[in-house]
Amino acid sequence: MKTLDFYRLLPMTLWLLLFSAAAFSSCEKDSVEKPETEPIVVKSYFSFNSSSAHDLEVTNDGAHQYKIQTTGTDPYVTLNPLTSSIAEDKLVFTFEYQSTAALNNLQLFLAPPTTEERSVKSEELTESGSWKTFSIDLGDYIDEFSWGNTGHYLRLDFGNSSGVTILVRNMEMRVRTESEQALADARAEERERLRILEEKLNNYLAATFDASVTDVSVSASKITVTGNCPDPANLLLCEVTPYQDLVELTNFENGVAPGSQNFSIELDRYIEKDGFNYDRSLSKWVLVKSGSITDEIVSFARYASEITPQETMPAGQLRSKKGLGGYAVSRGFQQDLDDLKITSVTVNVALTSYMYLQPRANTFEHVYGGKSYYFNKARIEELDRTMQKAYEKDIMVAAIILIQKASECADPEIGELLQHPGFSGEGFFTMPNMTNAASLNCYTAALDFLASRYNRPDNAYGRIHNWIMHNEVDAGLTWTNMGDVPMINFMDTYIKSMRLCHNIVRKYDETGQVLGSFTHSWKDAVESYATVDMLEVLKKECAAEGDFQWGLACHPYPQDLNEPKTWNDAKATFSMSSSLVTFKNLEVLDAWIKKAENKFQGTIKRTLWLSENGTNSRTYGEQDLMEQAAGLAYAWKKLELLDGIDAIQWHNWIDNRGEFGLRIGLRRYPDDEEDPGGAKPVWYVYQAAGTDQEDTVFDPYKSLIGIGDWSEIMHTVLAP
Repeated sequence: MKTLDFYRLLPMTLWLLLFSAAAFSSCEKDSVEKPETEPIVVKSYFSFNSSSAHDLEVTNDGAHQYKIQTTGTDPYVTLNPLTSSIAEDKLVFTFEYQSTAALNNLQLFLAPPTTEERSVKSEELTESGSWKTFSIDLGDYIDEFSWGNTGHYLRLDFGNSSGVTILVRNMEMRVRTESEQALADARAEERERLRILEEKLNNYLAATFDASVTDVSVSASKITVTGNCPDPANLLLCEVTPYQDLVELTNFENGVAPGSQNFSIELDRYIEKDGFNYDRSLSKWVLVKSGSITDEIVSFARYASEITPQETMPAGQLRSKKGLGGYAVSRGFQQDLDDLKITSVTVNVALTSYMYLQPRANTFEHVYGGKSYYFNKARIEELDRTMQKAYEKDIMVAAIILIQKASECADPEIGELLQHPGFSGEGFFTMPNMTNAASLNCYTAALDFLASRYNRPDNAYGRIHNWIMHNEVDAGLTWTNMGDVPMINFMDTYIKSMRLCHNIVRKYDETGQVLGSFTHSWKDAVESYATVDMLEVLKKECAAEGDFQWGLACHPYPQDLNEPKTWNDAKATFSMSSSLVTFKNLEVLDAWIKKAENKFQGTIKRTLWLSENGTNSRTYGEQDLMEQAAGLAYAWKKLELLDGIDAIQWHNWIDNRGEFGLRIGLRRYPDDEEDPGGAKPVWYVYQAAGTDQEDTVFDPYKSLIGIGDWSEIMHTVLAP
């Protein structure tokens, strides 16, 4: 009724207008241009090649959706090859996922070929019961590896845990978002900066100079720098701190004129600098020609060659080559030290797990550089007990210095200071940040705290003899991460860290040594860099800027860490250009360390510890346990005859659930249902090693190895 009354009230003219419009629309509707609509985009989703699955099962679980169940510790699967080239603007690989457990990372291989050099690791995939989006920008790698054409494919490695269920759907390549493009542009700028730095570092180490700084001597309060220069006019002796990059400096401050061709300049050791009471024994010294616009480097820089210690301490003496890795009193089984006749151990020292920037209850205060830092008292006293037990047993200790990523540090402020600015997120540990005064002072304060506590004449808290700097730096992205940088750039930073520790330790212990940590890589990289190439850079830097007494902490695991039959390692050859150095070809390490050009100052053999290595028992089945034991017997028989190798620290001492499924210990898992922490056959082989029972225990393993006499395993190393 109301509607009818309303229409009756409309004026006649309005009715006519409405009628005309409707009639016109009806007559013309077939000729009117239709509005534009968004084009229909047919997405091209990836699919799994289920036949390629390793340590996992993959099943179709719906439209472009898959269910993955990991069944081992190395779960991976490839995607089906591309049927056409990827569009140039689609650079981001993405999918949605759910997971019953967190995955430490997702590693993607841009294949073929499937090699570590052509892979990229993501950050952790979190546990999630609802759909989450995973994205990783592959643009940089697509360009580097010329990937993305027909026939190319991706391999996805889903962490290292068994028993995880993962749902994955809608795997595709998409275009970058604006923020992703901005990040890509920033990465490109950083790569160019690193490329220029790489070029400068290479040019510097290859340079020749007429002038030289010949010696830097450090006493308790003074530093004496000597050198020579053909023409001292306009020359200055300048200081370069560790947080400065020598090759990037164009203007030097506070230089001192040498005054004569042969000069000796005495300076104060401690000065107020950049907010700290700075110890100049950490600096290096260079001659510079002063210019009106820029200054010119006219000599190699030189670090301290001699540091007078506060006290004199005797050098540690190894009583045998037999050691343990990952030692701590808290792990129990202390009788092993005596039963196995252990004479050396490694101890993990994660500085950032107990260091604080502000005062807290139950902490030790340590003042360094005029600033106080604080260390968790309970954690330090636990470390004391480990060090004291080793000292009580006359066991030499190598501390493995580790810096956690910021998210895992006990104190977020410490994490912010010490995580390297280039840290890419995928590493277990970070290279320490030494790029500014505050970060440098924090890092050196931690080292100074340890050195002052564990290098004192009364050995009240035990003693650290060797300092292993970080972990497996040739696999830097994983174990000492500062981003994907050129090798010489990485080594420039790593050597700074080594020298810092060396110079701080030598303040307390004139016999303390730092050791570089490397995997079983040799000529070929297992991840980022090849060990032998890194050592060449280290030697060049020492030749240019002064030698120091570094050594090696090598990890010559079998080629496949899961496979104990190391005598079958195809990539380990008896040549100085071998791809890998494993237990099979320890002769290569022995030959390298003995070469005159590799010795400290050309005359003193450098320390060489095999600080982390072991053979695996895939299971606790009899055959697997025998193969593990045979691997140790094989390695030990070589070690006995290779006098260039000083010691081995069998790792892990006890099987560890956190080691990616490996069972490389002398004892079973402490929570093993059948025999918790039980001694494995390999334990008895190690006990017999170096005793009059050795051949009785070792000889039954010869048939498993495939030899009639132990002499058959020794080989001569060929030149490259």
